[in-house]
Amino acid sequence: MLHIQRLELREVRMPLKEPFQISSGTQTDRRILLIQVRDADGLTGWGEAVAAEQPNYSSETTDTCWLAIGSWVAPRVLGQSFQGPEQIAAALDRDFRGHNMAKAGVEMACWELEARRQDVSLSRLLGGTREYIEVGISIGIQDCPSQLVAKARQALEQGYRKIKIKIKPGADIEYLEAVRESLGDDAPLMADANNAYTPSDLDCLKQLDRFGLIMIEQPLAWDDMRRHSCLQKELRTPVCLDESITSLERAEDMIALQSGRIINIKPGRVGGFSSSKAIHDLCQSRGIPVWCGGMLESGVGRAHNVALASLPNFTLPGDVSPSSRYWERDIVTPEWSMDPQGRVTVPIDRPGMGVQVDLDRVDNLTVKRQVISGD
Repeated sequence: MLHIQRLELREVRMPLKEPFQISSGTQTDRRILLIQVRDADGLTGWGEAVAAEQPNYSSETTDTCWLAIGSWVAPRVLGQSFQGPEQIAAALDRDFRGHNMAKAGVEMACWELEARRQDVSLSRLLGGTREYIEVGISIGIQDCPSQLVAKARQALEQGYRKIKIKIKPGADIEYLEAVRESLGDDAPLMADANNAYTPSDLDCLKQLDRFGLIMIEQPLAWDDMRRHSCLQKELRTPVCLDESITSLERAEDMIALQSGRIINIKPGRVGGFSSSKAIHDLCQSRGIPVWCGGMLESGVGRAHNVALASLPNFTLPGDVSPSSRYWERDIVTPEWSMDPQGRVTVPIDRPGMGVQVDLDRVDNLTVKRQVISGD
C-alpha cells in the first residue's frame, strides 16, 4: 500500500553551459521544480515538473506548476492510500483538467518511491527491458550554417546516435543542406520545428524530403491534427508529433487521422508514467515507433526519462544526453554519462531511479521551498 504523508517542493536554478535556442525562444538557465514525496516509513521518491519559465512550449510554467501542486495535486495524494502508483493518475485526472506537468511531477515521484519500497529499479517497475539507451542530441538554432555544421560534426564524433537540428523559417533548408553535405548521407539527422510553420509553408517543408531525415518533428501548430494529416500526405519524410500528443486519446487521434508516423513521448507532457506507458503500448500494437524527448531536465528528470526509454517500443534514440551536455555540475550522483558507442546505461541493478540526489548541491541551488503534510 502506498501512503504519502509529506510532499516537499523546491525550486532550484541551474545555468546552462550554453544558450539553447528553439523557434519560440532562447534559454540561458533553468528554473527547475523538484518534488520529493515521503511515506510513513520515511522512504522518499523524487520527481521533477519539467515546465519552462515561459509558456512557449506548453501553457504550463514553473510558477503554474508550483501553484497547481500546492493547491490541487498534493491534496489528492497526501494522506490517501493507493494499491500502487498506477492508481494515482486516475485520482489526479478526476474532475481536474490540464496541468499535466504538475501532475506528472508528483505521479512520477510516487513511482520512484514505490520502486524504492520494492527495492527494484524504476526501469523494471515500469516494465523496461533494455540495459542501454541509445542517445540522441538536440542542437539549438545556430547563427549560421557553418556554426551548425561544426556542432553537428562534433556530436557525430562524440558518438551520438541521432542528431536533432532545431529549425525555423529562415534557418532551415540552407542549414540542413550544409549539414547533410558535410556529414554525408549516413549521418542520422532529424529536424524539429516546435510549431514554427503553417500550411502556407508547404513548398519549403517539401524540400526536407531531399535530406533523408529520420523525421520532421512538430512542424505545424501544437493542437492541429487535421493539418498535420494533410501535410504527412505530401511528405515522404515521417512526421513526428510532440506537443500534439498530450494523452492516450490524442495518440489515438494521430493514428486514426494519419497525422504522423512517429511519436515523441515526454512523460511530463502527457501527465506521467501511467499515460506514457499506455501511449507506448498503443503504439507498439499499431507499429508506431516512439522515442523519449527531453525538456532540459536535471539529473532527476533525466533518470525518469532513461527508465521510461527502457521500454521495448522506444526503438529510436532519445534525447537523454549526459549531464555534461547541459550542466557544469548536475544535482545527482553519479552524473549521467554516455559511453563511446553513444549509449546511456540503464541502472537496473540499483533501486529507484538509480542515482542519488546530491542534497548539499540542491540546498545550495534552492531559491524557494514549501513542505506540505498530510494526515
